[in-house]
Amino acid sequence: MSEAMEKPRLRQHYDEVVRKRLVEEFGYKNPMEVPKLEKIVINMGVGEAAGDQKKLDAAVAELTMIAGQKPVKTKAKKAIAGFKIREGQAIGTKVTLRKARMYEFLDRLVTIALPRVRDFRGLPGNKGFDGRGNFSLGLKEQIVFPEINYDKVDAIRGMDIVFVTTAKTDKEAKALLKAFELPFQN
Repeated sequence: MSEAMEKPRLRQHYDEVVRKRLVEEFGYKNPMEVPKLEKIVINMGVGEAAGDQKKLDAAVAELTMIAGQKPVKTKAKKAIAGFKIREGQAIGTKVTLRKARMYEFLDRLVTIALPRVRDFRGLPGNKGFDGRGNFSLGLKEQIVFPEINYDKVDAIRGMDIVFVTTAKTDKEAKALLKAFELPFQN
């Protein structure tokens, strides 16, 4: 990314505010020790795709609009007869966002999508962390994103959003994500 291009708003916020706040809170000696957001992975499982590939194509189109980049189809690792799934069959879609697209998606998620979730009281502060500084959250419907036209949606699909950070502990990761204004309950 060249310097002529404008940095995303949250990247600037990280450089100017968040780094200083984290150094004060955790007392890092080396600037490379300060945790940062590495990538955001959005995953959409489409179980109905086993019977109808058009549903998977619709999910891919929706995820493309939400993320701003083309997702890849995920395939079943093994056959599950009860769900009529064969090994190698495409049953979901995911996209990995990094750098500018990652910060722009995070900005839209925090300022537009999460406030549109019905009965939203904040993200559970103690759940969703994996012990190594990564945070996962699930959304029940893709229509909270303004890019999705409600009239053209064939089915309501949920998605998992994983924030991968360089933080060593959950406490550091939570402080980092809180600084990005993710609305935690406690």
